[in-house]
Parts: sequence; structure tokens; C-alpha cells
Amino acid sequence: MKIKVLSLVALFMFGVVAVFAANKVEKIKVYGNCGMCKARIEKAAKAVDGVTSASWNKETKIMDLAFDDSKTDVHKIKMAVAKVGHDTDMHKSSDEAYNKLPGCCKYDRTKTDMKMDDKKDMKMDMSPMK
Repeated sequence: MKIKVLSLVALFMFGVVAVFAANKVEKIKVYGNCGMCKARIEKAAKAVDGVTSASWNKETKIMDLAFDDSKTDVHKIKMAVAKVGHDTDMHKSSDEAYNKLPGCCKYDRTKTDMKMDDKKDMKMDMSPMK
């Protein structure tokens, strides 16, 4: 009887460890203004396969994420949020998606601080070729 109980407990513990082993927690910057933004941003993030929770704070513009990093990554989540009209710190929404937002959701896009994935300067060299 003891062996059965110990085996069952060991199996349960192994299952718990396996479930939580791949979970990753991140904080990302997402621009928006109101409660409608919050609902839209969280819904877009949660629609990505592997995201287990998403909670956006309208005052800080920070979204707390929990996701299975074997199924998705931060960039995929940021792209999904950008698709619905909200800029993130790495992905800018298309003008078309941004323009579809209700008036109260239109944030000041000049204040969005975009990081350029390891690209120092986006200027093109226009000097003549030799």
C-alpha cells in the first residue's frame, strides 16, 4: 500500500514539474489609453498559442505575460498585439490597424520608443559606388 501511495505522489510531483517547467514570465511595454485598450491588448496576447496569462496596466503601459516558451516567444506576442493597433517597444502597429482604433484608444505615437533589434542606424549610404 505504501509503495502505491509513494508512486502516486511521485507521479503527481513529476506532472506538476513538467507543467510548469516551460513557463516563462516577461514584462513588455504596450501603448494604449483605456479599458477598451486593455481588453483588446490582453485578448490579442492570449490568442497566441502558449500564452497562459496576460495583464496590461494602463497607467504604466506594462503587460505582465506568462507563456510556454516551447510554444511561443515574446516577439510573436508583440507582433500579435501590434496587429490589433497597439505599438510595443519592438513592433510598431501598421497605420491601417492604428487608424481602426476608436478615438479614445488613439495614443500619441510620437512618444512610442521603438528599439531597433541590434540595428544601430537605419540611414542608407547614398554615396556613389566606385
